[in-house]
Amino acid sequence: MVRIRLRRVGLKGQPSYRIVAAEKESPRDGRFLEILGFYNPRTQPHTLNVKEDRIFEWLKNGAQPSESVVKLFNSVGLMDRFARLKAGEPAEALQAEAADYYAKRQVNPKTRAAESH
Repeated sequence: MVRIRLRRVGLKGQPSYRIVAAEKESPRDGRFLEILGFYNPRTQPHTLNVKEDRIFEWLKNGAQPSESVVKLFNSVGLMDRFARLKAGEPAEALQAEAADYYAKRQVNPKTRAAESH
């Protein structure tokens, strides 16, 4: 079974993640099938770059997103767009809507310092 999940990259204490399609049995940072996007939780607001057309293709073919990936996708409306795609809306209109959303989203490229406890 294929899962869409996060793969940790980055330095110690400075995590960022790739969104990948991987076999369920492969380790978190192990073998994967395709890179579908990038997520950086350290920017304000978080940075999320995804290839929505490829994600839709994997979801149509039965890939299951992990819980954390579903939360990320819901934060940018991707799961709603996928439901509308399944309901019959044209993919081109949904891609244009997604491009509009990402263009309007203001992300500060500077990462915030590690929070000390």
